[in-house]
This record gives sequence, structure tokens and C-alpha cells, in this order.
Amino acid sequence: MKIAVIGAKGLPPKQGGIEHYCAEMYPRMVSQGHTVDLFARSSYTQGSWLNQCNFQGVRVISLPSLQIRGADALISSALGAIASAGNKYDIIHFHALGPSLFTGLAKFTTPAKVVVTCQGLDWQRAKWGSFSTRLIHAGEKAAVRFAHSIIVVSDALKFYFLQTYGRDTVYIPNAPASYGKSDPNFSYGTGLGLERGRYLLFLGRLVPEKRPDLLVEAFSTLKPQGWKLVLAGGISDTKSFTTKLLEKIANDCNIVFAGELRGARLWEIVRGAGLFVLPSDLEGLPLAMLEAMQEGIPVLASDIPPHEQLIGKERGILFETGNLNSCIRSLDWAIHHPTEMTAMAKNAQRHVQLNYSWERITSETLKLYTNLLNSPELVDIPQLT
Repeated sequence: MKIAVIGAKGLPPKQGGIEHYCAEMYPRMVSQGHTVDLFARSSYTQGSWLNQCNFQGVRVISLPSLQIRGADALISSALGAIASAGNKYDIIHFHALGPSLFTGLAKFTTPAKVVVTCQGLDWQRAKWGSFSTRLIHAGEKAAVRFAHSIIVVSDALKFYFLQTYGRDTVYIPNAPASYGKSDPNFSYGTGLGLERGRYLLFLGRLVPEKRPDLLVEAFSTLKPQGWKLVLAGGISDTKSFTTKLLEKIANDCNIVFAGELRGARLWEIVRGAGLFVLPSDLEGLPLAMLEAMQEGIPVLASDIPPHEQLIGKERGILFETGNLNSCIRSLDWAIHHPTEMTAMAKNAQRHVQLNYSWERITSETLKLYTNLLNSPELVDIPQLT
């Protein structure tokens, strides 16, 4: 098969769940004899316009883009849809709802089957203004109307599309990245003033919907003796939020801002954590949590549906989303019940190993592609209101 990929910033991955998703799945497809072209943003790849490079067999094509929030994704996605029309692709795969605004263009200008993967309801994210939110919502409706198939990464998203549009979707979850070797002496962690098993870890972009501010408030109120809090993640498009958060923790020696971590340093800090905490108001299916579970780290998370799906009642602890007191109580319980948390972490590790693998995800996605190509029937197009 010849496959075009639209909506990812580029490869190799630097930040973002979609980029890591593409980095795991598409090289696996190439290794099975398929051809993959990924249309990227020149602002991300740092390549000149229409420059091509190879990432583990995937051809990455840099398209013109602007470093303006929202416009970057839309411009590169529109150009990707136009560029894909000039090639005989079997599959054109859009990632995320904003880029899906151009699924109609791909559908009506090519014979290719159009697939969309929804990692989350991006129009709900705090970083977008009202105009961008409306565009992303329009992309969602375009995906429902024009895509031959929509992949969702959680049961909650599957329910959303069925309830909202009467549109059936295909559930194929994310999977965690495989960690490599990290320093057994915990040198980087020690340099940050950390002790193995005695710190909470928040790992993710510092954005309002992930609620690092709630975790900071809970930790500062609880003040667990001998414990520290590590915030590890990049700064996104909500700089005023991030600035206020970093100002708040600046004088607290028990809260460490580690910035964006990659490779061996990331693996070391995750593996050394005593508790992984994700207090988000909004998630698709969080790769960071899956990776912590895979590494056997106890997990505490807000009780949004994707988190409930992942950790349930026997694989971690949930607290009421957005509720500071509930977060404090749950933190306190987790810290003072290490035996129970260790048992839950082992259950979670087994669950991830059995149910979430990139080989399975690649196989299921290729199966979907094949079924679409072998089926002369188009999807029923819901009447959107």
C-alpha cells in the first residue's frame, strides 16, 4: 500500500503524542513492505520547503508553514491534502481534528480511502481561542462527513462520536514507547536533589487542561514529609499560565521543575518516581501514563473516562476531577499505603503488557486499511446539524 500521512508536525519526534505515535507505527508499516509519505511542517523539521528526509524508511516531506498558533497546522494540512492529490495513494490518513478540516478535499480529488485518527477532542483545549475552536470543531464535523473510517483511541471517544453524530468508529488504542537503558546510579535524579521512590512525578505539557496547578496546590497543602514533586514537561502555547505556575513554585525547594526530558534522563526520572500523578481535566489516551504503568510505577489520576478505562479500581487510584480536597486525600492515602500501591502497579503493568502494544496497533490499522480498499461501499454520511 501507498500511504500519505497528514496532521503530524514531523519526524523524528520532539514533542507531542501524535508525533511519537507516528514514529512508532509507520516505520513498522514500512518494514512490512508498505510506502509511507508523511507531510510535515517545515517549522518543526527545520528543513527547507519541499525538502525530503528519511526517518526509518518513512519519507518526511517538509511543507511551507508559519509559526503562528493554529495557522501552522491548518496551512500544512491544507497543503498536504493538495500534495496528496497529485500522487496515487491508497490511503490518506489524517491525524487530529484540526487537520481533518481538509478530509473533503482529499476525498473528492483522489480515489484514496480517507482515514482519521482522533486522539482527543482538541477543541476543548484551553490554548485555543474562539475562532480556532470553531475551526477544530468544523474539522471534527468534516471527519464525520467525509472520512471513510475514524479511529479513536479510547472508549470515551467512541461513545462521543456515536452519541453526538450516530457515527460508528474503530477503537484502536495507543501504546507506550519502549524505554531504553537509564543510569542505574540515578545520577541525574540525584543532581536534582531527588531520592528514588520519594517523589511525585507530573509528566506532560504545562497546559491548563492537564492541571499541574491543581497538583502543585495539593502538594503544597499536604506537605508530605520526605517527599518532593517533580514537574517534567515542555512549555506549550499557554505561556501566561506557565509563567504564573513557575513563579508560584520558584521558592519551594520541594518542587522541582525539570523541563522537557527525553531519552535516558526521562527514563531515569520515570523509573525513580514513587508515584506518577496525572490530574488532567482532558485526555485522549495518555501515553505518559501508559509508559509509567509499563514501568511499574504506581499511578494516581483524575477520574475522567480515559483514566478510568486505563487504571480502573485495581490498577491505580482515582480522585474527583478538579477537586482539590479529593486530590489531597488521595495523595495522602497513596503515600501512606505503599504496599497497596505496589500491588496496583503490578496489576497495571500486566494489563499494559497484555493489551497495549505497537505491533498490535500496527496490525489493526493495516487490517482497517485493507478492509477499506477491498470494500466498494462508502460509509454512510450522517446528516450534520
